[in-house]
Amino acid sequence: MSDPVYAIGDIHGQLGMLEDALDRIERDGGPDAKIVFLGDYTDRGAQSCGVLDLLVRGNADGKNWIFLRGNHDQMCTMFLEDYPRNDARLLVGYHWLHPRIGGIETLRSYGVETTNVDRFYQVHAKAKESVPQAHIDFLTGLKPFHQDGALLFVHAGIRPGVKLDQQDHDDLIWIREEFLNHKDPYPWLVVHGHSHVAAPEHHGNRINLDTGAGYGHALTAAVFEGTKCWVLDVGGRRLVTH
Repeated sequence: MSDPVYAIGDIHGQLGMLEDALDRIERDGGPDAKIVFLGDYTDRGAQSCGVLDLLVRGNADGKNWIFLRGNHDQMCTMFLEDYPRNDARLLVGYHWLHPRIGGIETLRSYGVETTNVDRFYQVHAKAKESVPQAHIDFLTGLKPFHQDGALLFVHAGIRPGVKLDQQDHDDLIWIREEFLNHKDPYPWLVVHGHSHVAAPEHHGNRINLDTGAGYGHALTAAVFEGTKCWVLDVGGRRLVTH
């Protein structure tokens, strides 16, 4: 039997929920448990800065943690470049500081307030002064995916029929319908987030662990032994079945 692998879905600035999820994992697997974080650490929730502080600190302490890139993490880092950019996968009229995206909440967690009369260059200058370089380095160093035996961990999904080493990295953090509607098996059981659902879902070829923490719903922590998956609730493990 392979060692268990733990996974945490989209966090979206929910520090208290993250701390609770890590406590559940430690009770199940001990302090050295291998954890794959599925991305989207920032935006929407109130404590993106605190979430990144915790993750950066754990990484520096040598925790057995693997960090994947989410689309919100990419949007955040693009805004924090020397000249801010907008992600090309966003709808026309959207940007990182759009009320539906969550960048405003992220900047507020660093003490940067925005108003409708601010210009992007003004907000950008305050953000560059306020966001620690360690957080920027962390976000720019995230992995596109993690393959572990029969499991493939990725933020959004993969494009069916495309080899893993040929996948578009933007697909890995943005894809929805083409991946979600695909019913045939993949070479691995794909574990993903990005498309939030009311409860973890097992579709045979994929498992969705994004349960809407960014909107105040639950943050899911799960454990895998081979391709068997359990959600870690307050009372312990609960098997997720197809």
